[in-house]
Amino acid sequence: MTKQAKSPTLRYDEGCLAAHALNLIGDRWALLVVRELMFAPKRFQMIRAGLPGITASVLTGRLTQMEQAGVLTHDTRLGVYALTNPGRALLPVLQALCRWALTIPGHDPSRFISPSALMISMGVMLRRDRAAGLDARAGFDFGSEAFEMQLTNGVLDTRLVIEVNAPFVLSGTGNTLAAAVYGKRPLHQMISQGDIAVQSDVDAAQAFVDLFQLSA
Repeated sequence: MTKQAKSPTLRYDEGCLAAHALNLIGDRWALLVVRELMFAPKRFQMIRAGLPGITASVLTGRLTQMEQAGVLTHDTRLGVYALTNPGRALLPVLQALCRWALTIPGHDPSRFISPSALMISMGVMLRRDRAAGLDARAGFDFGSEAFEMQLTNGVLDTRLVIEVNAPFVLSGTGNTLAAAVYGKRPLHQMISQGDIAVQSDVDAAQAFVDLFQLSA
């Protein structure tokens, strides 16, 4: 007889696959923890920084449950949490939720946006018609985290980096850079008003962010 993996307390006593999935990652904060780990392993405090509404005790409990569910691993020696392959496979779920949320009124972009949240949303909101056949590399510096985006023939690849090496780098918070990407103000105006900074080619940066649009 094979030994069954330990799992969180069953909340839905059903054979439905959706109910099974929700038993594993349906608790509050669980999918947002996945979001914060999607691009790289992180320590506890780094995860919490991307979830400003969560308490330390709730995050500890959620991480324990998700480890038991096989969604993430915890390297106690290094003190880092990392997604497993099943955890990383939740990216399309997060992307689908972004698309679905655009169809429901009430989204408030003035509320906190983490760097990982913006990076995932940009993967969804890329205008494929405009990006087809284009190659470009962009950098995003949030202070505590930095990312590079590589656009190759309309396909976007995003990764967390220690040092950005791109033709241009946009710097700011998750909220100000979301406004730069999705808002109506041109980058030159946002720079002059002190909302963001752009290193190197501002015109190339403007052309890049123009490839993204919040639309269902």
